[in-house]
Amino acid sequence: MIPRYARKEMTDLWSPENRYRKWLEIEILVCEALAERGEIPLAALKNIQEKADFDAERIDEIEKTTKHDVIAFLTDVAARVGEDGRFLHMGLTSSDILDTSLALLLRDAADLLLDDLDRLIAVLKNKALAYKHTLMVGRSHGIHAEPITFGLKMANWHQEMVRNKNRLRQARETISTGKISGAVGTFSFIHPSVEEYVCRKLGLKPAPVSSQIVQRDRHAEYFTTLAIIASSLDKFSQEIRLLQRTEVREAEEYFSPGQKGSSAMPHKRNPVLSENISGLSRLMRSYALASLEDVALWHERDISHSSVERVIGPDATILMDFMLQRFTGLVERLVVYPERMLANLEMTRGVIFSQMVLLKLIERGMSREAAYAVVQRNAMQSWESGRNFKDLLCDDGEVMSYLTEGELGALFQTDNFLKHLDFIFARIFGE
Repeated sequence: MIPRYARKEMTDLWSPENRYRKWLEIEILVCEALAERGEIPLAALKNIQEKADFDAERIDEIEKTTKHDVIAFLTDVAARVGEDGRFLHMGLTSSDILDTSLALLLRDAADLLLDDLDRLIAVLKNKALAYKHTLMVGRSHGIHAEPITFGLKMANWHQEMVRNKNRLRQARETISTGKISGAVGTFSFIHPSVEEYVCRKLGLKPAPVSSQIVQRDRHAEYFTTLAIIASSLDKFSQEIRLLQRTEVREAEEYFSPGQKGSSAMPHKRNPVLSENISGLSRLMRSYALASLEDVALWHERDISHSSVERVIGPDATILMDFMLQRFTGLVERLVVYPERMLANLEMTRGVIFSQMVLLKLIERGMSREAAYAVVQRNAMQSWESGRNFKDLLCDDGEVMSYLTEGELGALFQTDNFLKHLDFIFARIFGE
């Protein structure tokens, strides 16, 4: 299923016409290499270069009889070339064409996805810098922990996507592998120099060794990488959904004029884009599992992987392209509420400063166990009574025997938590 707003460049890449065009390019390059070796006449090569073409609809028609797509393709092309069409596919097996062309398609898809990642990384950087000092509470287990900034959250996402970009670059390198070595990879009827020539012209690396196919651990790495990227988007989208909850409302998706959130409740503004991305990430992870299942094949090759790849090749890359563009737009237009962040930061009446007090008491000579006990006791009382944490500490003689009121007040400053913010940002952005 192609997403409704899928990018044309990516969907065109997987069109039958483009796939057959790759096949034809490979077949002609093989003929060039054979002619260079003197194995087919130069006149035949020229004729093939001038006349070789195809008609996708005609190929489909032939395949109804042959039940074999590559043979149907070769039948159509050879008919257009004429007598010299007999030199096409000399010494090759179907997988030479299929696997080498699939490498080209997945490589080209990766290039589009790398562009998507660049755009998202740039947006995340802008958000990180814009909200570098926007104070909010950090949470662990969903419970208030200590202060952070929204910019720091965005910086975390930025770095994760930088790692994902590096992963995809590596997967692109791994998948950019061709194979022109015949029926079981032994070059029985074609010289290794032909493979070298074809792969060099296509910008691929020859597989150092192959069976009838390029080994599927390469493809599993590629699709697993896409699943990791999708899982990152799922993580970020889930965070936006959590921040948009009515009780929190620190950030929310942009809600455009005329947009509707519910057929029954006109007041609803739902995080539909984030939910969409979280849902699609589940599908993407299933593609990774399918690609892992493709690694184990019978002997030198069976055909069980082929049906899988015909689905997950286009689906996973088109879907990833869609998800990255959707999430980039979501972040770009994300509505942030700094005042609400401050209000939420203060709602626990100062208990988020507990570690600051704990460490100061230890510094002043109290044992860690005793300091933890007295701070926790007052924090629990604050939770249960609703009283301000600092006020409770001021009333605690054990605490005040180690600290003055002024020293205690100095601990309740959010800047204490963010003194190394510039260091973190400089380490990430070099600024």
